[in-house]
Amino acid sequence: MSARRDIRCPVISRLLGALAITWASSLPMLAEPALAAGPASCDASPVLSSIDTALERSASHVQSGKPLTIVAMGSSSTLGVGASSPAMNYPNRLERDLKDRFPAIPIRVINHGMSGQDVPEELTRLHRDVLAEHPDLVIWQVGTNAVLRRDDLSADEQLIARGVALMKEHRIDVVLMDLQYAPRVLARSAWAEMERVIADIARGADVGLFRRFDIMREWDHTQRLAPAAIIGADGLHMTDASYGCLADQLAEALAWNWWSRAKLAHSPNRNPHTLAGVEGSAGTGPARSAREP
Repeated sequence: MSARRDIRCPVISRLLGALAITWASSLPMLAEPALAAGPASCDASPVLSSIDTALERSASHVQSGKPLTIVAMGSSSTLGVGASSPAMNYPNRLERDLKDRFPAIPIRVINHGMSGQDVPEELTRLHRDVLAEHPDLVIWQVGTNAVLRRDDLSADEQLIARGVALMKEHRIDVVLMDLQYAPRVLARSAWAEMERVIADIARGADVGLFRRFDIMREWDHTQRLAPAAIIGADGLHMTDASYGCLADQLAEALAWNWWSRAKLAHSPNRNPHTLAGVEGSAGTGPARSAREP
């Protein structure tokens, strides 16, 4: 997983190449981004891997070439438990992937994962670990420990919504990352409810959603990462292989989102349903059929 091959999703590459030509005169920073695509085994269906909600602040920084600060907030799978070294956790690899794609832009991903933390603890440190960093984008990996510890998630729903509202008040782009697909998570009856809670909050607050659970489930069902394991021997934490693919898919989702925002900003009618010939539908963003392999 550490050696990256020059393999790209064919349709994504063709589409982004066409957009680069279209914008070359007006968007020099986005004209020729260096896309460092990961191994083909990392691929996930575009319907699962896209982030549909506009990430306006971070897109503006990418478009103008300004420094971009991202905070990765969460618990053990943000910290990187299960990885062979800190360099192999997803935030460190996400930073490398984004720098590969946008070499002219100073990009920093700050890892504020703390193992074992739950929603209440994460909410109490939002001021110290998020707002104090003045980030442009926060990726909040949330909900797994709540599911492992209790079935009643009503308080968690309120706390997650409160945290999202606080970050939005500070004009920070937010992406919620949902649960990992793992045996210990699936053994708990509340996992489906937490998936609903996170998706509903993202939709209601108009923030991004990264569907980690569904992406990992697809990897598992298709054995896309085989022979590498996506979950370690403890039945919960991810591995070097799955952390690397998670970072790759997240970097691709962010890049697609930012390019789409740039295209929309320069569209004559600024209609979000006419992005580079991709049809959108309410609440779902650009139609994924245009990105199907």
